[in-house]
Amino acid sequence: MNTEDRSRLVVVIDDDAGMRESMKFLLETIGHSVLAFASAVEYLAARPARIACLVTDMFMPCINGLQLAGRLRAEGETVPILLITGAPSTAIVSAAAQLDIEHVLRKPFSQEDLLAWVDAHVGPEPSPSPP
Repeated sequence: MNTEDRSRLVVVIDDDAGMRESMKFLLETIGHSVLAFASAVEYLAARPARIACLVTDMFMPCINGLQLAGRLRAEGETVPILLITGAPSTAIVSAAAQLDIEHVLRKPFSQEDLLAWVDAHVGPEPSPSPP
């Protein structure tokens, strides 16, 4: 996918309302378009097209972050995924690598770490068309 076709939409999925809203606020404050979901089930029901990247919590009811990634990968989805967790075990990190999850970020994480990962995966703003 070339950068001209790349969407600028960031998806955040976290069942913790405070965490979800703070990530959404932070990303929107610096100019990213963000859709936030309270669960993987909610995200799968909405399934926005053409997203730049997905940030998901590990531990959520019904479908956890690894299960969501597994489902997306099984469907052929190649979107970059950042998994966030308060308990990054060796098993989680290993399973994430097998699912082509690019990074596992331990909570609490710095704003800089989140922003650096998202910025690396969001396409550049479209250039204005010449008059």
